[in-house]
Amino acid sequence: MYLAKDGAELKEIAHTEVSLRNPILVGLAVCSHQADASDTVVFSDVSVEAQAPPASKADVLLFLHADTRLPRHADHVVLTGLERSGRAWGRFDVKIEGRSPLLLLVGRLMNLRSRLTGIATGDQAIFVRRDAFQAAGGFAEIPLMEDIALCKRLKRVSRPLCLSERVVTSGRRWEKNGVLNTMVLMWRLRLAYFFGADPNELARQYGYE
Repeated sequence: MYLAKDGAELKEIAHTEVSLRNPILVGLAVCSHQADASDTVVFSDVSVEAQAPPASKADVLLFLHADTRLPRHADHVVLTGLERSGRAWGRFDVKIEGRSPLLLLVGRLMNLRSRLTGIATGDQAIFVRRDAFQAAGGFAEIPLMEDIALCKRLKRVSRPLCLSERVVTSGRRWEKNGVLNTMVLMWRLRLAYFFGADPNELARQYGYE
């Protein structure tokens, strides 16, 4: 887990194994201006806090799964990239960490799919300008596909900035359930969501209780 303090480089403060029912989507506020630490760092479970954290005065919000680690200087990369590109939001490339060599291929396919579709996931650390996030209505209060739903609305504002710098996410769930089985399951669930399936039912199929 990382935090940004006073707009400085992101510092790693803790990294522990996450043994949760599902990966919590963590919100991280990044300031391009000088601010108190209390205004800079906000973590939130989106199932509870669907909108931008009200206590934060940050220009950019970044959301990632609790088992995903940011690269060094991520705040600088995000802020500089958004300023130069003029885009409202974006994501990182992802590398899935684990023993199976298939995870490297899965990560590459995720990055390619994201570039082609303009859709990102919490594994890729979605970042967005505060005003664009609020204009898009924040995260939908659904148990699964909330990141997909947000990206679909953000695409109306701009195409995403797809950074080649990589975040690293845990492949534990992939390896536990089988890499190929998990890949097929995720594609099936996304396709079902695209055709209007109930996110609550999709969450049940994914293994959320």
